[in-house]
Amino acid sequence: MRTWRAQRLGKLPPYLFVEIDRARAAAIEAGRDVIDFGVGDPDRPTPAFIVERMSAALRDASNHRYPLGRGKRAFRQCVAAFFQKRFGVALDPDREIAALLGSKEGIGHFSTAVLNPGDLALVPDPGYPVYISGAVFSEAPYHRMPLREERGFLPDLGAIPADVLRSAKLMWLNYPNNPTSACAPLSFFEEALAFARKHDLLIAQDAAYCETYYEAPPPSILQLPGAKERCVEFHSLSKTFNMTGWRAGFVAGNAEAVGALADVKSNLDSGLFGAIQDAVIEGLNHIDHPDVRGILGVYRERRDTLTAGLKKLGWAVNDPKATFYVWVRCPKGVASMDAAKRILAEANVVVIPGIGFGECGEGFIRFALTVETPRIREAVERIGRMKW
Repeated sequence: MRTWRAQRLGKLPPYLFVEIDRARAAAIEAGRDVIDFGVGDPDRPTPAFIVERMSAALRDASNHRYPLGRGKRAFRQCVAAFFQKRFGVALDPDREIAALLGSKEGIGHFSTAVLNPGDLALVPDPGYPVYISGAVFSEAPYHRMPLREERGFLPDLGAIPADVLRSAKLMWLNYPNNPTSACAPLSFFEEALAFARKHDLLIAQDAAYCETYYEAPPPSILQLPGAKERCVEFHSLSKTFNMTGWRAGFVAGNAEAVGALADVKSNLDSGLFGAIQDAVIEGLNHIDHPDVRGILGVYRERRDTLTAGLKKLGWAVNDPKATFYVWVRCPKGVASMDAAKRILAEANVVVIPGIGFGECGEGFIRFALTVETPRIREAVERIGRMKW
């Protein structure tokens, strides 16, 4: 009997998070008090003023029909106004912006939109697994760009082999970065854009954490002169407004690439629910609202508590300037999966092994700051009682 599972699924890298998730579920079912730093899913609710706008939008009968297209013009105009105010970037709402069902969906479909058979994608390692899965589903080859601590977790573009570059068409960047929490200065984006021009590449910059920062606001690659000739940027509302379950995001930049993604989406989905678009407009128009900026204050307190606690234990910690992740080197050279398993088994604390983000993530574990501060202190105390 033939298999009903497509062969391309066998080309996906091992999804190592599944093993940790099973162990977490088993621990909870056994009645153990588990503190979960695993999934990057905000634990606080969406700000009330956004929920109230959504509630009113639900009663608008025009939102009960297919939304279709690239999103309401009011939505795209709002995104354009956000880019102008935040980055000083002028965008054409009709050609250079499209709504997404969360940035993950757009990222996953983007390879289908821009890569032909034989075209290669350059992906960061460690990195968000969807960059690779999107290439695999498009049956496109990919090449991993190592992100090393000694380079501030920025790829060494000059180290990419010449034979790889001959086939490369798309380069993924992700800053602020998941999982390392590294930020890229505008000077690196300048380097990347010059590199892309030299090798005729399209750059896709994943900016999902661009508004989750603690110091200087991270830049957009679209700020660079001429960037829209070969750059797109993916944004998510999930972390900015605690809206992960709402599935809302947008892509902006090169008109041809944005249009290609919009064409793929028009064949595969029916657009972002109109009421959610109205709620997003409310959020972006009031991004400086105290309830929104207060989210950063919560994560800053949690970051400081966790990093200070782990440092007291003698752990090597990279202090994040953005994102709500803390990327930590495993103690005494312990492999990341072994470290994660032991921390769960002995301390009832869930962390993500770095190897799950790629080979260059080995030797690190990731904490998501989606746990209240008192529980963070308790987790540090539990880990501190472990013997390595």
